Amino acid sequence: MLGIVFSEFTQMVEDKFSMDTLDDILDASQNPHDGSYTAVGVYEHKELIDLVVALSEKTGVPADDLVQAFGEHMLARFNELYPMFFQDQDDMFKFLEGIEKRIHSEVRKLYPSAELPMIDWECPEPNIMQLHYKSGRPFAALALGLAKGCIAHFNESCEITMEGSPTDAIITLKRVPR
Repeated sequence: MLGIVFSEFTQMVEDKFSMDTLDDILDASQNPHDGSYTAVGVYEHKELIDLVVALSEKTGVPADDLVQAFGEHMLARFNELYPMFFQDQDDMFKFLEGIEKRIHSEVRKLYPSAELPMIDWECPEPNIMQLHYKSGRPFAALALGLAKGCIAHFNESCEITMEGSPTDAIITLKRVPR
C-alpha cells in the first residue's frame, strides 16, 4: 500500500485526536515502522488495519466509521496535494467517472507496483451513480469515505449507501433536490 495513505492516516489521527493518541496506537499496534512512513514508500496493508483497530480500541469509535472519516480526510488532502485532478471538474459524477482513467492511470505511471482497487461505475438513472469497488484489500469503507468527501467537495445533496463486502462493494450515490 502506498505510503501516502499511511502518512495521511497518522496526520489525521494527530489532527483529530492528538499526538499522544497517535503514539499510543503506534505502540499498541506494534507498528514495525514506528509511524515513520514516507509518502513514496510501500507498506503492508495489514499495518493500516492494525492502526485502525488500535485507534478504534483507544477511542471507542467503530473501525468502519474511522476508515470512512479517513476517506473524507483523504479526499480533501488529495484536492490540496493534487489540484490538477480537481481543476475543470464541476460535476461530482463526471469526477467519479474519471477515477480509473484520470487518477489511477497516473498513479500507476508513477508507482508501477501500486496495487490499486478497481472502481467501475454505471449510471442506471440520470441522478444515480453506482461505484463498484473491488480489491484484494478490505477497504470499501475508505472508498465510501472518499465518495462522501466528493459530495462535500462538490457541494452536492446526495443520499449515499453501500452494500456488499469490504473487498467487493457497490456504493450508490443518489442526487436529491435541496
